[in-house]
Amino acid sequence: MQNIITYQSSFINHKQSMLSNSQTLKPSDPQTLQPFHSINCNGKLVELSTPKIMGILNLTPDSFSDGGKFNNEKSALEHAEKLLKDGAEIIDIGPQSTRPNAEFLNSKEEIERIGNVISRIKKEFPEALISLDTFYAETVKFGFNEGIDIINDISGGQYDDKMFDTAAETKLPYILMHVNPSYKTMHDKIKFEDITLEINRYFSGKTNELLEKGVKDIILDPGFGFGKTIEDQMKMIDETGYLGLSKFPLLIGISRKSFIYKPLGKSPLDINRETQKLHMKVLEQGAKILRVHDVAETAVTIGGFCEKNKKC
Repeated sequence: MQNIITYQSSFINHKQSMLSNSQTLKPSDPQTLQPFHSINCNGKLVELSTPKIMGILNLTPDSFSDGGKFNNEKSALEHAEKLLKDGAEIIDIGPQSTRPNAEFLNSKEEIERIGNVISRIKKEFPEALISLDTFYAETVKFGFNEGIDIINDISGGQYDDKMFDTAAETKLPYILMHVNPSYKTMHDKIKFEDITLEINRYFSGKTNELLEKGVKDIILDPGFGFGKTIEDQMKMIDETGYLGLSKFPLLIGISRKSFIYKPLGKSPLDINRETQKLHMKVLEQGAKILRVHDVAETAVTIGGFCEKNKKC
């Protein structure tokens, strides 16, 4: 049984003043749709006025919804091609599952699992941006030499103390995710007084660390599916416009997450309609990147968002 930890956010007393003094940050305010964000990926400026799709490519045998489907080079390349054809601009390569009770790999094992997949995708699809989902600095170094464009670290630098320095050395964009402070407690449910303020407190501290190290391109991920209650995650959807306070681009990863399918009594493979409704909701509050399994359907959602708002 997962631990229930009570956490009293020190920021709870400041929320009302933050909201009253930051009218332009209200999720309902159309100005939240318009902050200019871009990221520098190996010298290529990627402008985010049109939201981007990050397609998931799991190389794992044990991921919760697609484990074992793409864990050889041939199937991985075929799936990468499909993701790109369906509308993804970023391919997120994951060598290790982070679902509860997943097999734990060290960096060497991750690198062995990746093999030549990164370099092969870069050769076959040079226009594709590749992010590498790892919390190991050594895996990042390997990926950098193979041609990755983005670091996707679910640990916020907490599981490898060399990660921030390595991110700075590579000069790659770094995805900072909100998560519990250790691998073993990654999925422990923590009860926060205010989840939005807790996430922003975390983002504030971690982005300051990254900026001090010299990391210039930061993307924020509030960490859906990692140590948060269903109620907190629905609140995060409702308050997406407040997360990060628009300073950095926001990535949302809710694809096939249990906070959607469990209350509905459905399979993670049978919630695409509900997921796309939530995608539209976060897009309307300023989300810039959607990390998804179902790329074609998400491309339709983004197209509808752009048509509705005349913003893209």
